[in-house]
Amino acid sequence: MPTRKQGRESQFQLLGWVLFLVCSILFIVDSVAAGSPLGLAGSVTFFLGCVVFLIPFAWKG
Repeated sequence: MPTRKQGRESQFQLLGWVLFLVCSILFIVDSVAAGSPLGLAGSVTFFLGCVVFLIPFAWKG
């Protein structure tokens, strides 16, 4: 059974990854607006990396 400290730490980690997702979406929008294919590729890769790190949070239930 997770302790209260572990639960709080998990919540902060989840919040951090959600903020990274928001940031990556903003980078994607900016890259599209600027017409930068390299920036778009990097932004999409960053977004997918964030999603991969969020998978364990979804599996915890």
